[in-house]
Amino acid sequence: MRATSATPGHESDPGAANSAPGAGADEGDGVIVTRALTKRYRGGQLAVDGLDLTVPAGSVFGFLGPNGSGKTTTIRILMGLIEPTSGSARVLGRPMPRAARTVLPQVGALIEGPALYGFLSGRDNLLRYDAADPTADPRTRRDRVGTALERVGLASASGKKARAYSLGMKQRLGLAAALLQPRRLLVLDEPTNGLDPQGMREIRTLIRELAADGTTVFLSSHLLDEIEQVCTHAAVMARGRLITQGAVADLAAGARGRLVVTTPDTAEAARVLKEQGVGDVVADGDRVTGEPPERELAEINASLVRAGVRVRGFGVERASLEEAFVALTGEGFDVAG
Repeated sequence: MRATSATPGHESDPGAANSAPGAGADEGDGVIVTRALTKRYRGGQLAVDGLDLTVPAGSVFGFLGPNGSGKTTTIRILMGLIEPTSGSARVLGRPMPRAARTVLPQVGALIEGPALYGFLSGRDNLLRYDAADPTADPRTRRDRVGTALERVGLASASGKKARAYSLGMKQRLGLAAALLQPRRLLVLDEPTNGLDPQGMREIRTLIRELAADGTTVFLSSHLLDEIEQVCTHAAVMARGRLITQGAVADLAAGARGRLVVTTPDTAEAARVLKEQGVGDVVADGDRVTGEPPERELAEINASLVRAGVRVRGFGVERASLEEAFVALTGEGFDVAG
């Protein structure tokens, strides 16, 4: 876990002394803004290539990409963990990593899983995290820790040693550490990793609550249905480049949905649809689906009726975010980022 408190070793933004923490001229453009952001590793590997990203304030922003797309490298740059080769990254209106001391106290992060002391209880781990934050009031430390444990559903397990925690419990504890102080921005890498379905629902609800309170949430996930359920905006990366970004509803709307015919005559319906130029025809139960051709759909429906197919339903289903992702990147979604 990173970025729950100021990081030593970086100089503050020179303008920080003359303005409120986190305020900046470019903040109106987004809580996170990158321009031509590029990272090339030794040996010539281009991990991030000219990234222009804007994360709106108050959004729940999903960061998507297949294996090797540059997601993890981008997050590391945003959190001041590595330097970009060129371009710029601003978080809360400040340049990163130069302004890390100003920015990071306002950012909660769960990146690459939480770093825990296995011999300490969950509560004692959080007490140590809070004590390491120079902005934290020690007089209210135990209250903050108790509240954070309640929010992630770990209050009853707070006395158990962290080494005995399941992966899902460790994820919850890492998220609790990121919530010890009010944060203007949360950066979460696979926040529901290891959780059961009930735990996933609880974390999604928590993320929505945090966003409703005004916290911007930037999350990376390999679960496209999770992004579709919880995120207001998203960006899609592939091979180090930004493919698209925008409102989740708009991204899904940009991909063509599948034509769906409901009928008891599936075999005949499939034959007619193929004759009419419908691609990737699949029959499943009483449904036949396919990729609609570039022609008037009413003509296809009429052809089905003329062939004696009993059509009980006919239309185009809205494309899912997964279908939009495949259409944009030309490849499936891989877990690693």
